[in-house]
Amino acid sequence: MTKLGDQQRQWEEHLLGPALRKHRERRPAFETSSGIPLERLYLPADPDPDYAERLGFPGDYPFTRGIQPTMYRGRFWTMRQYAGYATAEESNARYKFLLSQGQTGLSVAFDLPTQIGYDADDPLALGEVGKVGVSVSSLEDMAQLFDGIPLDQVSTSMTINAPAGILLALYIAVGKRQGVAAHALRGTIQNDILKEYIARGTYIFPPAPSMRLITDIFRFCRAEVPQWNTISISGYHIREAGSTAVQEVAFTLANAIAYVQAALEAGLAVDEFAPQLSFFFNAHNQFLEEVAKFRAARRLWARIMRERFGAQDPRSWMLRFHTQTGGSTLTAQQPENNIVRVALQALAAVLGGTQSLHTNSMDEALALPTAHAAQIALRTQQVIAHESGVGDTIDPLAGAYVIEQLTDAIEQRAEAYLRQIDERGGALRAIEEGYIQGEIQEAAYAYQRAVEQQDQVVVGVNAFAAAEAEAGGVERLKIDPASEARARARLAALRARRDNGRVAELRSQLEQAARGSDNLIPLFITCVENDVTVGEICHTLRGVWGEFKPAR
Repeated sequence: MTKLGDQQRQWEEHLLGPALRKHRERRPAFETSSGIPLERLYLPADPDPDYAERLGFPGDYPFTRGIQPTMYRGRFWTMRQYAGYATAEESNARYKFLLSQGQTGLSVAFDLPTQIGYDADDPLALGEVGKVGVSVSSLEDMAQLFDGIPLDQVSTSMTINAPAGILLALYIAVGKRQGVAAHALRGTIQNDILKEYIARGTYIFPPAPSMRLITDIFRFCRAEVPQWNTISISGYHIREAGSTAVQEVAFTLANAIAYVQAALEAGLAVDEFAPQLSFFFNAHNQFLEEVAKFRAARRLWARIMRERFGAQDPRSWMLRFHTQTGGSTLTAQQPENNIVRVALQALAAVLGGTQSLHTNSMDEALALPTAHAAQIALRTQQVIAHESGVGDTIDPLAGAYVIEQLTDAIEQRAEAYLRQIDERGGALRAIEEGYIQGEIQEAAYAYQRAVEQQDQVVVGVNAFAAAEAEAGGVERLKIDPASEARARARLAALRARRDNGRVAELRSQLEQAARGSDNLIPLFITCVENDVTVGEICHTLRGVWGEFKPAR
């Protein structure tokens, strides 16, 4: 038997066998429509001395071929459609609709006031409540958002960053109301503040207290919410800001290195928190590059965690990631074309081994998605899963010359960026100096020039344009203007009936705790259970820590 054959036998004995005993595959056997058997895994016919180091086996270091031994033969990725608008009641109805249509996980979009720590009745929230996501100011809102949705049976992702610890506290409190203990909750909070400074802008506090909140969440969840992904380190927004695929990998992993270092400096052992880290990537239009990008990111992260940080637990080496198709690739012109774009991007994410996936709706360049458009987006995932057969064998593009060359090239170029960032003192210093932002801006400018000069074709925009009104026949979601007034009235009623003396007492305790070093998450839970609002908690912390002001 060849060396590769020996390695395969060891993999089957030590990883594949236990995985199959724990979870059987979806079918006893897989085959094509012509009756040709599909093997679980295909290997090179000729012995490759570098195979184990560069590709390995699914579920085994360096995870180039996936983080689970059976991948989608065991179960499909989580189909997690991102949704939320107007009030908690309206978003709750959308979640129930999507779950009834076969969605397998929830993903909550919060409105801008919630994301930057303002209640619905704050003067600065006027006109923005419920516009780009759901408004959540209180435990009452959060309970309504998940009304009738058992939190012990769903996994929930929340796109929230600066106030992530507060929204996690609300989720835990809702679970307690449902009789679901914190240790049974499953999900993710984005909780990635560094990319907010780089690319997105929904920050509140300066870097130091922001990093403290993140490490508080790491420590709390390790002990109390062990199934929760404590951070989703996001390349998605870096790509949306205009980065290349290489930059998306490099800058995301640079931020991840900074979070790991901060946790170590806070006294956590790497294998205590690293298995709860997760990532969030974009799926863009360059199909082959995108497939290779995911494979390269997995391999690079595995080496970083094992070699740079000395992690011993194989779970600490795994790059587990969610993917969303590229919002910046959607066009308002000929919006039906977006269905095709999204299908190709979603297929790239699946072939790249994603753990969960959101497919954008065709109308999102115009407005938040309608129920019909969201259903088409979900059906796109379901067609890939159940009709294409791409999940019936693991890492099916492995060994293709172009895929392996692109995987190597992306890894090498991302490593070069990481060396430059290290030389500048790490991700935070590189952000403060504007280096990362500058690199993204140059890439975005180069792409825009290519579009304007028609070196880059965008179908329906700079080529193959139609003369008729482009989007006139597409239904658009309309947010009821009265929903903001309803949210404000609901909050006024809450403030009138709660124990305001207890609220004042808790805010005083929170102020003192923010000046100290104790973990703030338990106090957040106590606050929200006593109807202290998201805005009140954030304003209390602002009073201690101030707000981040970007350099001009």
